[in-house]
Amino acid sequence: MKLIVLSDLHLTTPGEAIIGIAPWARLEQALDHAQAQHPDAARYVLLGDVTHDAPPGSYERLAAQLADLPVPVTMVPGNHDDRAALRAAFPDHPVCAGGFLQSLIDTPTHRLVFLDTLAERPEPRHAGILCPARLDWFARALDGANGRAVVVFMHHPPLAVGFPGMDRIGVANAEDFWALARGRVAHLVLGHIHRTISGAWQGTGFTVLKSITHQSPMKMDSTSSALSVAEPGAYGIVLLRPGGVVVHSDDFTLSDTGPVHSDPRSL
Repeated sequence: MKLIVLSDLHLTTPGEAIIGIAPWARLEQALDHAQAQHPDAARYVLLGDVTHDAPPGSYERLAAQLADLPVPVTMVPGNHDDRAALRAAFPDHPVCAGGFLQSLIDTPTHRLVFLDTLAERPEPRHAGILCPARLDWFARALDGANGRAVVVFMHHPPLAVGFPGMDRIGVANAEDFWALARGRVAHLVLGHIHRTISGAWQGTGFTVLKSITHQSPMKMDSTSSALSVAEPGAYGIVLLRPGGVVVHSDDFTLSDTGPVHSDPRSL
């Protein structure tokens, strides 16, 4: 099973750019590229910060654009999203008790768990949270995995990645997440940081995916969470296979720019 994961779309008012990048045009480019390169994808996942502070009509416009996809779309909100507006534009998207955009999908070998980390009044600003209701739902999702490998998709990382400014605004109560997840989750697929990062934490593998628009610079001594650079945009390709999970990242804004060469000397 193959999933296409688009993180941190930051859709703005049409015509408004972010550091010179037009998010709506970038989304169209990403979708066109993914559909051409991965027609066998079973599902698309939007990994939060779908909009940039929810401009009026943005979710409705997105719903119209995604309606042309031949496969289902699952999404979670990020710190720049408006949960109520997102739900209104996607009324058929599953929610859990309390109205949170949390859902799960089972395959023969994997359980995919989608967590809503949006905090209504975060402290610090832009941090994420998993309240008791969401944690209770997550606990039941883990209990019902029935031997399937659990893959969790969420916007905010529940771990420190080495960027002080961004680490300060991850999941504020990460210890509550790990009290449930430790030893029971095969892999985490995360957004928020705007860089490609991978590793293991608490014995669990994780992948942080880049934004399809603007990226965070490689400044590991900065305490700012507001730095951006116009590095290539990317989307993730998640392959679910018996025995494991493989995650790729495709810088689609580069792969659209030139031919593919074949030369055995390059191997």
